Amino acid sequence: MNTEINRPQGSQKPLNPKTVKKAIIGAAIGIVAVTLGFSSFYTVQEQERAAILTFGQYTGESTAGLHFKFPYPIQQVVTVPAELVQRIHIGYRQNGDSVTPVDDEALMITGDENIVSADAVVQWKISNLHDYLYNIDDPERFLRNAASSSIRSVIGSEKLDYAITDGKTVIQDKVREKLLELQTKYQTGIQIMDIKFQDIEPPSGQVEEAFREVTNAREEKNTKINNAAKYENDRIPKARGEAQALLENAEAEKKSRILNAEGDVAKFNAIFAEYKNNPDVTQSRLILETLEKILPNAQIFITNNNGDTVNYLPLNELLRSKSASSSSSSNSQTPAPQAEGGVTP
Repeated sequence: MNTEINRPQGSQKPLNPKTVKKAIIGAAIGIVAVTLGFSSFYTVQEQERAAILTFGQYTGESTAGLHFKFPYPIQQVVTVPAELVQRIHIGYRQNGDSVTPVDDEALMITGDENIVSADAVVQWKISNLHDYLYNIDDPERFLRNAASSSIRSVIGSEKLDYAITDGKTVIQDKVREKLLELQTKYQTGIQIMDIKFQDIEPPSGQVEEAFREVTNAREEKNTKINNAAKYENDRIPKARGEAQALLENAEAEKKSRILNAEGDVAKFNAIFAEYKNNPDVTQSRLILETLEKILPNAQIFITNNNGDTVNYLPLNELLRSKSASSSSSSNSQTPAPQAEGGVTP
């Protein structure tokens, strides 16, 4: 006996449980495959380095490029900007062009118990990826605290005048050395590239104005000292040269006078030797030479005083006539013999 079951029109044939099970398994396998495919490859950017963790333990690192790893949870990757030079600001925060002072970091006490405001920029980068990830919890906070502590330690041992004038470069070097010591001591994996102070100055207000006047006075003092040193360097060599010239001239004059004196002595000794041999001739010669020297233009008149009559010598007329004859001869440009002496009978 055949029994026929009448199905209502429009009803669908029920799904086979085996088919549904296969579809679910296939979809799950596809999702897992896609997930594993995406999680097995990763990309490291140019300024990054990646730490590879196998079951949570550091097993290596990779540089820029496309890399393969075992899917999660076997391996996972932590990327950090290890090739990028980063900055932190001490004493202020900068957001674009906006600068916000942070007095808690900036204000500190100097060695002579004065208050100073110091702003600095620390440049750093990651040198050891393992130490950077595992030895410190918050690297930026640690670096900020270390930098602030180093700055306070160095400035706390210096005087205010030195810190705000000539000691800025020296303080920067000392702070950098202390920062390097802290990074080495705690093995942070951070490399300090540089530290630069933006400002080291007294707090704003009357104190700042007073120290600005002190700084200006110190600069003016240094300027005057430099000008004085320049004048000294200009004058001293000239004075030494003039003194040396005077000494050389005096030495030359000394030698000249000594030689002249020695020549005069030699001449006198020679004349004296001749005088001893013939005193009358030498005496007469010396008298004549002396008269020629002291009376080079003298008019000589020779007379004979023998007799009882008084000699009349019209010297004024003779001199006038001689002068007139000399003048007329010079005007006529005709040379004429002149008598150097007259003889009166």
